[in-house]
Amino acid sequence: MAGVKFEQAMARLEAIVGELEKGDLPLDESLKIFEEGIRLSKNCLKVLEEAERKIEVLVQDKNGKRQLRAFSADEGDGENPVG
Repeated sequence: MAGVKFEQAMARLEAIVGELEKGDLPLDESLKIFEEGIRLSKNCLKVLEEAERKIEVLVQDKNGKRQLRAFSADEGDGENPVG
């Protein structure tokens, strides 16, 4: 499971949801793929949290002190300068 790429995990999650929504599977098979979906969703959440941490950027305040804060998409477009 650790080697599964985010996009692959999301595609498999979508397939699992589709299979479960059909309702054609026996209960034991439904439980099996539901458990797989839970593992995949936890893995995806972990990947997203790691990505969020990577997006945090160092910025300097007016006193030259560095501080961490979350990246904002509107800061990177040049229209809304920081400070």
